[in-house]
Amino acid sequence: MFRKMFLLLSALFLFASFTGAQTPTPTPATTAATTAKPARFTPTKTQIEEGQKFLKEKKLYTGTADGKYNDDTRAAIRIFQKDNGLDVTGNFNKATVEKMNIALTDKQKGIETPAAPKTVKTTASTTTAKTPASTDGPKRPAPFTANKDQITALQKVLTDGKMFTGEANGERSDALKDSVKKYQEANGLKVTGGINAAVLEKAGIALTDKQKDQVAAQAAYDAAKTPKN
Repeated sequence: MFRKMFLLLSALFLFASFTGAQTPTPTPATTAATTAKPARFTPTKTQIEEGQKFLKEKKLYTGTADGKYNDDTRAAIRIFQKDNGLDVTGNFNKATVEKMNIALTDKQKGIETPAAPKTVKTTASTTTAKTPASTDGPKRPAPFTANKDQITALQKVLTDGKMFTGEANGERSDALKDSVKKYQEANGLKVTGGINAAVLEKAGIALTDKQKDQVAAQAAYDAAKTPKN
């Protein structure tokens, strides 16, 4: 009797253990994390039309207020955005529409305006690369140019000196260039054939104030280019 009861209890114990082993452990439900994309602001046709009318009033747009984007509309938007410190996109975005005092729809009001990019401030410890100062000296001055009256006066001087047989008309020519070379050679000047300040001054022809400044600038430039011992 005792043996039967022991076997029965053992059987019940084994059955309970087997049943517990078969019961699956509940696993927590996992929900995939999804990041919702921010809503994109899209102007209505009416808003684009009102924006075009606004730009026409500001003399920034001369096209038709038809509620459609075009190159002229985008160009005018860019000017308006730049003048008002807005992000220059060429589109009627939320910030631009609000700046023009154009009413938004209820749906558009819930769309967040993108934050402006942060300006990185430099501190005293920040090393800023500086452009090395130019060591080329003075800027090369503009080339000397004789005016028509000066050329006419020089032609007369060359004619009197039997070096030029053409007309004293203030016009440059190959014949005049050859005559200038003869004049330069005869007067110990650098032979170039060009009507420069040295030629005019040697011929007793006055320089203009602007030409005098050019001569001084050229002298400073040449001095800066000359190697110092």
